[in-house]
Amino acid sequence: MTAPTNSAAARSAPVSTPDLARVPLIPRSALFGNPTRAAGKISPDGEWLSWLAPKDGVLNVWIAPCSDPADARVMTAASDRPIRQYFWAPDSRSLLYIQDKGGDENFLLYGVDVASGEERTLTPFENTRVQIAGASETIRDRILVGLNNRDPQYHDIWMLDLNTGALIEVMRNEGFAGFLSDDSLAIRMAIKPNEAGGMDYFAVDNGKVAEEPSESTGLADSLTTSPAGYTTDGGILYWIDSRGRNTAALIAEDTKSGERRVIAEDDRADIGGAMQDQQTGEVQAYSVNYLRNEWTALDPDIGKSLDFLRDNLKGDFGVQSRTRDDTRWIVANDPLTEPAQTWIYDRVAGTLTPFYTARPELEGAPLQPMQACEITARDGLVLPSYLTLPASSAADAQGNPTRAVPMVLLVHGGPWARDAYGFNGTHQWLANRGYAVLSVNFRGSTGFGKSFISAGDLEWGKAMHDDLLDAVAWAVERGVTGSDTVAIMGGSYGGYATLAGLAFTPEVFACGVDIVGPSNLQTLLETIPPYWVPMIRQFHDRMGNPNTEEGLALLKERSPLHSAEDIVRPLLIAQGANDPRVNQAESDQIVDAMRTRDIPVTYVLYPDEGHGFAKPANNIAFNAIAENFLAQFLGGRAEAIGDALHHATAEIVTGAEYVEGLVAAQIGRKKT
Repeated sequence: MTAPTNSAAARSAPVSTPDLARVPLIPRSALFGNPTRAAGKISPDGEWLSWLAPKDGVLNVWIAPCSDPADARVMTAASDRPIRQYFWAPDSRSLLYIQDKGGDENFLLYGVDVASGEERTLTPFENTRVQIAGASETIRDRILVGLNNRDPQYHDIWMLDLNTGALIEVMRNEGFAGFLSDDSLAIRMAIKPNEAGGMDYFAVDNGKVAEEPSESTGLADSLTTSPAGYTTDGGILYWIDSRGRNTAALIAEDTKSGERRVIAEDDRADIGGAMQDQQTGEVQAYSVNYLRNEWTALDPDIGKSLDFLRDNLKGDFGVQSRTRDDTRWIVANDPLTEPAQTWIYDRVAGTLTPFYTARPELEGAPLQPMQACEITARDGLVLPSYLTLPASSAADAQGNPTRAVPMVLLVHGGPWARDAYGFNGTHQWLANRGYAVLSVNFRGSTGFGKSFISAGDLEWGKAMHDDLLDAVAWAVERGVTGSDTVAIMGGSYGGYATLAGLAFTPEVFACGVDIVGPSNLQTLLETIPPYWVPMIRQFHDRMGNPNTEEGLALLKERSPLHSAEDIVRPLLIAQGANDPRVNQAESDQIVDAMRTRDIPVTYVLYPDEGHGFAKPANNIAFNAIAENFLAQFLGGRAEAIGDALHHATAEIVTGAEYVEGLVAAQIGRKKT
């Protein structure tokens, strides 16, 4: 869909839009509390269904026999932080999940025996972050894991017996960013950063790494080229590869002859995903996500199944789990303006059976459609973007808003990530409060080819920020909002963009909400997690090199901390005390700079969170503060803070008086 036009000739008859007061308020808990169920899967042998669901208010892993889905039992015992990632062992005998402590991202691997229910820590080490380094179709009781318990910068490769817990060292890591194994769990490739800002790929034979790389990339291809795995017989190595082209193609390389052939490519966007044969590993379908995600089948039988799902499901869908014999799939369905549903698809019988609805409390809620748009930046770069309008400004037949309303510019993190089309809880929350919500894939975002990424190199706070300003101008020109009724909000890089927006363009935004955003790019680079250090060359090349006079000057210029005195609009900041990516000091220092200059700022600190909020109570509490902050300075509506703080660990470090109801909420919490 192209950008809505604002020409009078294109407008249809006026659309009747309800007054916001007549639109039911969606409770925060319905959007950000625990889902009823999530992350549904089916075991490889097809015997078990599994999912995440609350136990005593905390997400845990549950299972039930496929033959009797009602016979459910909880398999894990998390009592503090929710389990957010889990998967089945290849032999279907155990469930595996990862968990950190307080958001420190030192994830350990845990296993639960399905038959006995016994749970154990499979990587029992301190200050260690586990990586899954390899799995096999034919060796089902073992996997390869990477462990950085010897050296925090590098992950050594170990063979883990999933049923005994035994660990055997396979390869010691002497400076590599990663490894690639085949179906026999043999290491076939070692990957190492190079001086060109890209990667060198070395062949590995019987544990010995070749002296010279067989493949290399430079900076331009570093985020759009990588090996994607071997077929089961090891005869084909797949690549996602942008070398010699702009967008990344899917390439099949014959491992004996070295011959390569293009499986799929698209000029609009990178190849984003693939479905592979469960037993042979051969690619059966691929996806491209430009404005929306589109699947194309290479295998006729897979094509028939995808067509069946398109014909029988409303909105978008994705296959999130498959049995080894590929007769049954777990399919996630996003109807977009209804709560997400998950289905069990029997490919043999040709039937869809409901598995669960993730948030049944949203049934009948006034959810708003998302529009996919193309916004042209000042230099002609096209920015794929997503707009959600509130019910009080419902779009007409051409997608134009029927009245201007306040708008929140919601900036994604990364920045080497992207926004995408589909149900978005934050979009729905803000639209329900009366705001238009615009998310922009600014230059530097991934998925749209290497030139799109490279256009953001050394442009933090400059051309990347100009893209956001151009998106605001686009929204004003089209009558979405007014020039003085726009807030900026985001997490991680989006938090940086918020600080940059208020510091570098202080008159553009009415207010800002920064979540775990860096304020000083120099100190950010000095405190990255140790396991990111091997990739530091790419950070320097894309952000600025603090080891050079020119690079250090650039980083200081683009750091909002050094322009904190220019901030004149209200600012709300949230930070996790255990954040390993953006340390607490990043928020502390800009808050201190603003307080020294008597500039109002509200600062919320979470002692048990990291880079974002894992606990629903903490997320709900911050959103309670944020929506009342936005209502006060932008003019939308808000659900009262009420007792949201009672169930959260939020510490209001400073500025409670700048958010309506926050002082009373603090007093109420102290009394309980």
